[in-house]
Amino acid sequence: MHLVNFRHGGRIEFGIQRNGFVLSLAGVGYGSDTEFFTGGEAALATAQRLLAQSGVEQVPLNEVQLLAPVLKPGKILCVGLNYRDHAEESHMEIPSVPTIFLKLPNAVIGPDADIVLPQNSTQPDYEAELAAVIGHGGRNIRAEDWERHVLGYTILNDVSARDVQLATSQWTLGKSFDTFAPMGPAIVTRDEIRDPHALDIQLSIGGEVLQHSNTKHLIFKLPELIAHLSAVIPLEPGDVISTGTPAGVGLGRKPQRWLKPGEKVVVRIEGIGELSNRTIAAPR
Repeated sequence: MHLVNFRHGGRIEFGIQRNGFVLSLAGVGYGSDTEFFTGGEAALATAQRLLAQSGVEQVPLNEVQLLAPVLKPGKILCVGLNYRDHAEESHMEIPSVPTIFLKLPNAVIGPDADIVLPQNSTQPDYEAELAAVIGHGGRNIRAEDWERHVLGYTILNDVSARDVQLATSQWTLGKSFDTFAPMGPAIVTRDEIRDPHALDIQLSIGGEVLQHSNTKHLIFKLPELIAHLSAVIPLEPGDVISTGTPAGVGLGRKPQRWLKPGEKVVVRIEGIGELSNRTIAAPR
């Protein structure tokens, strides 16, 4: 299933996207993403039954506005330097343990929403990333049990103000400006992704491909990440784990390449789809 938040008729609802239509889950008790995430396997089973029914009311996709598939994640846990080539282009050591930082929920926007480039940064950058959305939470999750804790997968663009990020060893502020976490277009449930560690990933700006890799090159994969994180903090339904970005970011280019107003940034991940956003300058 492709799970989405969408706005239609002045209401925000949670539902399923398929074949150019959206089916709301409000009528079966899951009117919000939070209700669905906490509903666990029962929510998934209910959604599957709805899909199997004939005559279910559907809304054409072109009549709704897709929003981020997780509107207010409790935690956005990000992994830095998780592709060897990206660590090398950033002139940083290959990590021996996962490098974890936060993006704050205020940064979340959905497909086709504007990335606002702030006045107090001259080095806004882009990062294409595969993100996992937690379905079944827990502490001290064993690496071999990782998959049953994942609801599904989505795309996250880890937009970063490099001058703010790298002014200190703590990265959270430089990663958390408003609109710096474009996410979507949907959560693709884990049953549709045979192996999240074998997906083509790329980012383009204005049609020029600037990042292109495969998630098989992740240094720390989801089993390790989920075990590592849950040994320290509880993972909860709706939490997002963004797994890191490959080489090709603006920081590592020669000359360096920063986001500018008026650009179309598109991230594509095999099996998930396309996340597209435009950049605008912050109002003065």
